[in-house]
Amino acid sequence: MLPSDPIILLSFVNTRLRDQYSSLDALCEDLQADKGELVDRLSSVGFDYDPASNQFK
Repeated sequence: MLPSDPIILLSFVNTRLRDQYSSLDALCEDLQADKGELVDRLSSVGFDYDPASNQFK
């Protein structure tokens, strides 16, 4: 289950992307998370996924 607070979610996702997953797709598949919903939630607080660095900025 993903954190509901967007800032905690950002930290959680970026840590997992850095330490465990080579892409956002791999993270979403493994955690059974909806990629569009995750991107929308983080985008709503000003963060967008950067595939080159594999993190939300």
